[in-house]
Amino acid sequence: MKCPFCGTPDTRVVDSRLANESTQVRRRRECVSCEARFTTYEAPMLNMPMVIKNDGSRDAFDEQRVRSGMARALEKRPVSAEQIEDAMSHIKRQLAVLDAREIASRQIGDMVMRELQSLDHVAYIRFASVYLSFEDIASFEEVIKRLEAEPTPEMQRRQVPLIEDQDE
Repeated sequence: MKCPFCGTPDTRVVDSRLANESTQVRRRRECVSCEARFTTYEAPMLNMPMVIKNDGSRDAFDEQRVRSGMARALEKRPVSAEQIEDAMSHIKRQLAVLDAREIASRQIGDMVMRELQSLDHVAYIRFASVYLSFEDIASFEEVIKRLEAEPTPEMQRRQVPLIEDQDE
């Protein structure tokens, strides 16, 4: 790997660890020439399906577009970058498991909604207001009442599971 500081093509791996729910390898590297240290992440390249938009056109899956939509909804909310990356990894894994060549943009939006609901209820409402195109206050009230009936994401994180999840 080329050093990002001096451009020397020779670096050595100092440390390797699993990261992001064991879906990536985090490598700490050191340049042999300038001795600067930097971190790299390795992840498998997944074949993502084409996205069928609402107007019928098709476009390549754009991870950055999904991430920016989530980031807008999560702006100024107490959710860490690591939690956002975990949510993105979860969405990408779901898409890879589908083993479909095409997927409707609506399905991706539903996946984002589920992830946001488990991360932060306010962000969920923000995203839903745009995604579901709320027309009036009654639409907001309906979603808020549904959210009030379930524990907050913070409460869920504090709870100790009685049975370990199969996913982990």
